Amino acid sequence: MYKINLEKPIHVHFIGIGGISMSALAQLLLDRNFRVTGSDIGNNSSINKLASLGAHIYKGHHQDHITSDIELVVYTVAVKLDNPEMEKAKKMDIPIIDRGTLLGQVMDDYEKSVAVSGTHGKTTTTSMIAHILTSAKAEPTVMVGGILPLIGGNVAVGKSPYFVTEACEYFDSFHHFFPKISVVLNVEEDHLDYFRDIHHIHDSFHTFLENTKTDGTIIINGDIKDSQRILRETTKKTVTYSLTNTSCDFYGTNIVYNPLGHGAFDVIYNNQSLGRFQLSVPGDHNISNALAAIATAIELGIDLTAIALGLGAFTGTHRRFQYKGSLGGVHIVDDYAHHPTEIEATIKSTANMDFNKLWIVFQPHTYTRTKAFLDDFAKALSLADHVILMDIYSAGRETDIGDIHARDIQSRILAQGTPCEYFPSFDEISYYILTHCIPNDLLITMGAGDVYLLGESLLDS
Repeated sequence: MYKINLEKPIHVHFIGIGGISMSALAQLLLDRNFRVTGSDIGNNSSINKLASLGAHIYKGHHQDHITSDIELVVYTVAVKLDNPEMEKAKKMDIPIIDRGTLLGQVMDDYEKSVAVSGTHGKTTTTSMIAHILTSAKAEPTVMVGGILPLIGGNVAVGKSPYFVTEACEYFDSFHHFFPKISVVLNVEEDHLDYFRDIHHIHDSFHTFLENTKTDGTIIINGDIKDSQRILRETTKKTVTYSLTNTSCDFYGTNIVYNPLGHGAFDVIYNNQSLGRFQLSVPGDHNISNALAAIATAIELGIDLTAIALGLGAFTGTHRRFQYKGSLGGVHIVDDYAHHPTEIEATIKSTANMDFNKLWIVFQPHTYTRTKAFLDDFAKALSLADHVILMDIYSAGRETDIGDIHARDIQSRILAQGTPCEYFPSFDEISYYILTHCIPNDLLITMGAGDVYLLGESLLDS
């Protein structure tokens, strides 16, 4: 397999360069004086930023984009194998590697690497660790799956041995990583268009953990069901944390929430108090994420003052309970939640907030996920006061074969006694919201697709 040398810049071409991780890798290579070209069918702020930094970006995919001076082609799993650029690169015998392989090779260049995995919370926890390391003036290199205001985007290139990134299990991409610290936040069924079942997912996480460096550390949520199946007989140093389990190495206690839902809590480590920590993001799930970040920082030798300051300064990332504004007294928030567990956690995080009714506009993400978790989606969404459903977002990787529809979720939500509407267009949803929401209602646009545009459209109007 091709192995990139970050000290010897070459010409690298990215197929699907606009993706959140692909664009971050491209920017990191640009910072290392690599020549970067790429192609994408869409356009976004990441592509515009890369162009401003010197990358040449093609709109769409065409074999002419692959030129003889390209020395490496990188692709994302969203790219089909019959992509014309892929086929041309193969004919020209240009080395081709996927995104996960390149990210793993970049990680190898850093002595103190951290890979944050889990079905939920990767972006938030990675961002918390970035805030802590920045507070400690550690100058980390950070790659995050969202827009983090602290670094002005999805990547920051530091000048130290610290490297922090998300580790995604989809297509086993995190098997290419060999980090100093491997973090597992939670493990649930997801990406069932690739994984057979939960046991397949457990096996994938086990392989990821076994790739942790020999002198490294595994940090794992002690509340994970079947965590021993994931760990098995690992010989790696293992640190556990929990929101409530006092037998874990780290756990939280004396949790109190302010009117915004932000938690304050004490942390106990090996039966000793590390002090009290105050968050600026809501919910139990974020306290759990913070415990993972604290455990990671302690393993890295960061002092408690920097940890507390860094966590307190973290106010969230783009599309993670992001406050968008107010329209006629209706508060509009956007959230990326697209799995039943994430939806439930987001809704429960509003319990201590002072508002009238909670409205959720939910856009299901992919047909396979919607079908697999149909009853779970209905159960989680029914926790809201009122639900509005959009059509299923295919994410460009699935075809509608007619066996699942948003109305299938609607019927199950209605059966649980929660009012639920379905509309196929933004205009119909906007009209319904404008004629039914009242001042001090909280409206959350929710999903991993383009549902966020609804809130922006309402506020622009």
